[in-house]
Amino acid sequence: MKATGKAYSLLTIIWIIVISSYLLLRWEGIVLTLPVLFVFLFSALFFKPAIEVKVSREIRRHRLIEGEETEITIRVVSGANIKSLYIQDLTPPSLKVIDRNYWITSLRRSEERVFRYKVRVSRGKHEFPGVRISYRDPFGLFEEDYIVEVYDEIIGVPRIEEVVTPYSTKGTKITTGHLPSPRLGEGLEFHAVREYRPGDPMKVINWKATAKTGKIMANEFESERKVDVVLIVDATYKGKEVFDYLIRVAASLLMDALENGTSFGLLISEAVPVWIKVDYGKRHFFKCIDVLSMSKPDKNNLIAYQVEHLARTRLPPRAQIIFISPLLTQESEKAIFELYKLGYKIVVLSPNPYSLREPKSKEEEIAIRILSLKRMARIKKVREWGIVIDWNVREPLKATILNSIRRRIL
Repeated sequence: MKATGKAYSLLTIIWIIVISSYLLLRWEGIVLTLPVLFVFLFSALFFKPAIEVKVSREIRRHRLIEGEETEITIRVVSGANIKSLYIQDLTPPSLKVIDRNYWITSLRRSEERVFRYKVRVSRGKHEFPGVRISYRDPFGLFEEDYIVEVYDEIIGVPRIEEVVTPYSTKGTKITTGHLPSPRLGEGLEFHAVREYRPGDPMKVINWKATAKTGKIMANEFESERKVDVVLIVDATYKGKEVFDYLIRVAASLLMDALENGTSFGLLISEAVPVWIKVDYGKRHFFKCIDVLSMSKPDKNNLIAYQVEHLARTRLPPRAQIIFISPLLTQESEKAIFELYKLGYKIVVLSPNPYSLREPKSKEEEIAIRILSLKRMARIKKVREWGIVIDWNVREPLKATILNSIRRRIL
């Protein structure tokens, strides 16, 4: 139990009266303090807070698509009579509270109260640390305030839109073993011998080449299959305005690859890059979606180095690259050029961050035009290395991809 600000104010007044009475030798002034002291004594004896409560939280759905709503239920069971209790669920600020998430109530011993409210979910992981419980006596002199630890979390997954495949799914694929993705041709043909990589099956080791070179060598085979697709998400903080659009594009294209029976991988180019190796199937898809749900824009100036290192060590040969970036930095331009030098087919899908802005003054309008021209110059340069789809985020993604495909055909 601790005193409130009101209690400290009253005590300050009492001391002023006592000191003034002593200095002025008017002892009758002390009589004025007696009613206040009586209120303090009465409140401490009869309204001393005894908060004995059990709190639980129930969340109807723990995984939702961004923009959806879910209901949260708070149950409070009292172990003593409580005259006035303030209850507040510590809702993460990243969630939008639809109703109020705080209540004032009174409880009798063993009584249970149920409170409900709704939240609208945004993309990401949202953690509920606990529930705040506060008691204050009727005179407002003493209070008790603490947090009951009741941990829960809600995952907001990115919204998936219907899209058109912006690349050809047919191609010749290099592999070191059996891959269960749908075939477009028959049989495997020997392609080359290379150094063994961690994860290669033992049966592809070329023992004769290993004996000659002194290094473990593996056989590569070539077959006609659906190409591997690798999505690279540029997580630069400069594109934070459209970062959620980047994630939605990635999630939508992953779903498209899953429906096409195409194997896919994912790189989130943050300060510490997140790489999910190429695989196929629903389980792999949901693994990628979980990573996309947690991703945040980061201060990363090493995307070109990350992409080059990945291309030389992890990316499958002849994979189809989908580079998702607002194209605001020279690093992203260098990364695309490195992929181009290594012979990868590249499709760049670029949400335009300036399509979201509404200029509020003539100066701001001029600034946006200059920045847009600078970005368009970078897009023109990148088009020499691959296909670029410039997306005005106010328009549907599917329509933008279709228009790009029509222009290429014509």
